[in-house]
Amino acid sequence: MKNFNGKILFLDRSDINTDEIIPAKYLTESQKAALKPYCLEDLILDGFDSKKDLEDKSVIITRANFGCGSSREHAPWALECNGINLVIAENFARIFRQNMFNCGMLAISLAPEVIDGLFKDFAGNEASLEVDLDAKKFTVTGSGKTATVDFTVGDFDLDLVKAGGWVSYADSRY
Repeated sequence: MKNFNGKILFLDRSDINTDEIIPAKYLTESQKAALKPYCLEDLILDGFDSKKDLEDKSVIITRANFGCGSSREHAPWALECNGINLVIAENFARIFRQNMFNCGMLAISLAPEVIDGLFKDFAGNEASLEVDLDAKKFTVTGSGKTATVDFTVGDFDLDLVKAGGWVSYADSRY
């Protein structure tokens, strides 16, 4: 199972698409690790620099419709090889979300007001997150504040996450 704990990268924008997560010109790469330096390089967001802002982050908290665009597995791969195994958003493009689970990664959808609260209390400061998968909750700490948030994830998707992804899940059962 992957690590879901660590420092948070806040991306305050909706509709971050797969071309912004990993530009299409890198889709010829056949090794996940080759995607690492290009993750989020085309994301336009005031004050964001993918070369320095991704460093040592493990979690992304963002707005609505994360992962929209093309249905490519390269987008979760680019996040994964950068150590980001958890994305929290209001919602996700359906195929992107399932690709996350298929890769053993975690995609958590939360109500807009919960996302707003996390941005208000923690964005702009160093914040970290710790997940309790069995309890289906996570705790964010930073700036002298703490917030614990419950989340839902389907049983099958949780099994994929705990197995480390679809291939490991299938290998253990078939």
